[in-house]
Amino acid sequence: MKKVLVLDGSTRKLGNTSYLIKHFIEGAEKYTTEIKQVVAKDIEIKYCNGCLRCNLIKRCSIRGDDWEDLSAKINEADVLVFASPIYFHYLTAPLKNIIDRFRSFVHVQITESGLIHTPWNIWNKDFVLLLSMGSSDDSDAQPVIDLFEYMKEVLGDNNRLHVIKGTRLAVIKHVQKTEEELKELYPKLMLDERLAENDFAKNLQLLNSCKELGEKLTKS
Repeated sequence: MKKVLVLDGSTRKLGNTSYLIKHFIEGAEKYTTEIKQVVAKDIEIKYCNGCLRCNLIKRCSIRGDDWEDLSAKINEADVLVFASPIYFHYLTAPLKNIIDRFRSFVHVQITESGLIHTPWNIWNKDFVLLLSMGSSDDSDAQPVIDLFEYMKEVLGDNNRLHVIKGTRLAVIKHVQKTEEELKELYPKLMLDERLAENDFAKNLQLLNSCKELGEKLTKS
């Protein structure tokens, strides 16, 4: 049975990210009960300070926070879900803080031309990005995707990355609004209300895609 860990980077409850997660979990629950969800802002994770001691002791040297428990969950998971709204073309601060501590999963060697990363353990995991953004242009999420393309390669050649992006999700609960609610909302956002019909259908497909991916990645 596949183990799923969801890292929720949203800074508010019942936002669009929450609905993407909800549908992903609904799909995953068809094939597994091993699902854990962590809300990044609600746990204590100290900042990585670049001490490099993890190069010597093969683990993060920082103590007195929730990293030891969280890192065990990360290592155990077959499917790692990173869910976040896009703020200024990037992940939210609580989730980025967690990702900075991923430094302790690899040995880093400085060379004349750059860095060589060698993971302590070769991972074989599915990385999932569930991203919601106010922008109508999904390229606003590209810096995040570039980071995760790099991460999944550094941590093992057999890791896989799956990306789902929701665009033009500007207000709380936007993704689950009806077509009529979108028609009422869009003039307030200075958007053409004629976008509402297609956006309503697009949002339904977005949620369905999250559910389908949850099923696909947990089916043995």
